[in-house]
Parts: sequence; C-alpha cells; structure tokens
Amino acid sequence: MLSLLKLVTVSLLSAVGAFAAVNQLQQISNFGTNPTNVRMYLYRPPNVVANPALIVAMHYCTGTAQAYFSGTQYANLADSQRSFIVLYPHAPDSGGCWDVHTNATFTHNAGGDSLGIASAVRYAIANYGVDANRVFATGTSSGAMMTNVLAGAYPDLFKAGAAFAGVPYACFSGPGMWNNECAGGTKSMSAQAWGDLVRSGYPGYTGSRPRMQIWHGTGDTTLNYRNHAEGIKQWTNVFGYPSTPVTTQNNSPVSGWTRETYGPNFQAIRAQGVPHNIPTQERDVLDWFGITGNLFPIDTTTGTTPTSTASTTTTTATTPTTTQPAGPLQTQYGQCGGQGWTGPTQCTAPFTCSQINQWYHQASPQFIR
Repeated sequence: MLSLLKLVTVSLLSAVGAFAAVNQLQQISNFGTNPTNVRMYLYRPPNVVANPALIVAMHYCTGTAQAYFSGTQYANLADSQRSFIVLYPHAPDSGGCWDVHTNATFTHNAGGDSLGIASAVRYAIANYGVDANRVFATGTSSGAMMTNVLAGAYPDLFKAGAAFAGVPYACFSGPGMWNNECAGGTKSMSAQAWGDLVRSGYPGYTGSRPRMQIWHGTGDTTLNYRNHAEGIKQWTNVFGYPSTPVTTQNNSPVSGWTRETYGPNFQAIRAQGVPHNIPTQERDVLDWFGITGNLFPIDTTTGTTPTSTASTTTTTATTPTTTQPAGPLQTQYGQCGGQGWTGPTQCTAPFTCSQINQWYHQASPQFIR
C-alpha cells in the first residue's frame, strides 16, 4: 500500500525574497463555510487602492502560508504596486498538501479545501473592497493543482490562474492524497475527456472561464512533465482552441524557456531541463493577471513588462566547503531513500536525507524539517 502522503514540494524556502515585505500576514477567521478548516492569511500593503485586485497564492506540499509569503515576491510586489492584496491559504492536511483528489473539492460549493478558499474570496470581496472582476489564483506543485481545481470548480469567482508544476484538473482524483498514475505522467485522456472534467466542476455554468497559464519543467520527475501535455489538451478543449500553438516564443520569459500561446486565454510555458522546483515568475504572472503590463489592461495601473526574472529565482543557500561523500549524490528535493529505493542515499551539501514516510525520503534543507 502506498503512503497517503508523498512529498510534492519545491525549493521556495531556500529562496527568500530579496526585499522584506513592509507588513506582516494577518490571520482571518470566520470567513464563511470552511468544512476542512483551511487557515487563511491576508497580506495588505500600505496605502492599497480602495478596490484592489486579489491574488490567492497557494503553497506546495509540506509548505505553509508563511513559507509561500516569504519565499515568493507577491507581497513585495503588492507593496510596490499597491493595487492588489494577497490571500495565503494554509492547507489543513498534516503533510501540508491540498485536497485535490475528492469529488467534493472538485465540485462547486460541495466541500473540500476548495470551498474554504472560495469562502475566503467571497469574504474578501465583501469586507476588503476587492474588485470581484480581478480575482486570481496561483500556486506551486500542490498549490498549482489547487489553482486548476479552483479554475474548474469556481469559474464564477476567478478570472485567471497561473499554475507552476501542477497537473490537470481532476488528474489526482481518487481515494488517497497521492495518485501514482497522474504523478508518473501515465494518465492520458482525450482533450474532450479532460475538458469534460473541467465542465463538470460547476454543472450548468455557462459563463466565461478563467484564462489559464501553466508552467512546467521538462526535467520534473515528481509530477512528470508529461502532465504538461495533458494540461494543454484540457485547457485548449475548454476554450475551443486548436491543439497547436498560435505563437511560440523562445527564451520567454527566461533563456531556455518556451512560451506557447494557444489563444488569448491560454498559455503553456515549458522550462527546458528544469526539475520540479521551478522558479516562480511573479512579474510575468502579474502581467497575465492584468495587474501590470498591457496584455489585459483591466485597471489603471501602469508600468512596463520586466524582461528579467524575479530576484528570488537566483537566491541559493551557501554551500559549505566540506568534502562530499563518495558515490552518487542526490540534489535538493530529490528522493534519497525509502522502501524499495535503489538510487542515491546521500545528498549534496548542505542538504540531508529526511524521512517523509517509509516509502519516500527526500534531500531537504535542514531548516525545513
């Protein structure tokens, strides 16, 4: 029997923002129906506009709201833009993963973690003056999966999503938190079947769908890169786009990455050679959401589209000058042990092999555990 939890995480905790956010997270409670007790934290920059946009930013497995707050640039950019606020949900699961496998979470107002997040969005619209036409979702790994879930189950709330290293909507469906078939990239369906799953998230809904942007590293072995192709099938079907991109941009937004645009509401970006810990591209996400740039000029915020990546993507932990053990070494967030594992069991410095469960040990920064 496989473990209910298999770690799905990225190196965000080791990439702390170059600039500390001005304010701190504020926990909010009593925000509405919340069947799984998702905790919710709000970031409001100083002097934010009266009717700000809202970004829901969701962490990876083993992560926390605080970790995603400090490990990404959304709060810092909120300080500089002053045109949006950020909700950081905190998963109730003991392993820090989101419920992206139950019928309840897949279905509009039916329950699961997704309903708690939707309730917090409705609360923010009612109590913080959020512009209901500018509500967005983004996340990494498990948080990217939840981004897809929210886009399918709550298209009435969200206007756009950006998912980093996730899987298609409902790909993880099943009795347990982990789905080997989907994670391994062996779950393949027709575009119509994938699209039907999204449409089943809110039966009878006929309104517009949130535009979607999916990002994936070709070297991802935790949530196999083949899921990227399945996600393309899914969202091109939802939007009625052709299966081949209308435009392809090389080295966008960074060298070695390729941006494929299938229509005005869907982009897919592949990061050549990048493993599961894909760096988030916060500034590009803000452009996709229409908060900055000229792609979707919904508000009056001005600014130019940056051509460089967020500074967090190059921040790394200092490597001690110790002698490495002989033999093959596992790199950060790779598997380094567990029942049946035959690969490397020692890690590159400064990481240590941490037991997640009996089937899965991982090369992790010591301060995470």
